[in-house]
Amino acid sequence: MITHAHIDHIGGAQKLKQETGAPVYMNDNDAELKKMLGVQAAWLGVPEPQQVDIDVSIKDGDRVVMGAAELHVLHTPGHTQGSVSLWLPSEGKLVAGDTLFRDSIGRTDLPGGDGRQILRSIHDKLLTLPPETVVIPGHGDNTTIGRERQFNPFLSL
Repeated sequence: MITHAHIDHIGGAQKLKQETGAPVYMNDNDAELKKMLGVQAAWLGVPEPQQVDIDVSIKDGDRVVMGAAELHVLHTPGHTQGSVSLWLPSEGKLVAGDTLFRDSIGRTDLPGGDGRQILRSIHDKLLTLPPETVVIPGHGDNTTIGRERQFNPFLSL
């Protein structure tokens, strides 16, 4: 499942798909960004990865069953327009992609980013989850919703 179409989150998806046969899920709002992998690679000075074929388009409110886990798709635009977070209520975990980090939020200065929108996404979709929810960000240390409500300087009202 692709949380957003930045190269560091989608770059290896086609190879993984070829090796495992696993379908690739992504929100359609990042389709244009996915087409820019060559540009993203040039920004970073890295080789362009294979383009990935998206098998399933996901949107807010979708539920995806993987084994015994049911993932609830939360569309959380702001870092990119197609950013999604994945809530696993049975495990009390949230895969936040690059929307929410420990003591920070995702950057909004890249194509598709929007500072007001990411804050709205976090407040409306993520901070409403139980405080004990473990947040697994796309980079850095895990945190909890309760900790971020209390200490994240970007989320002060």
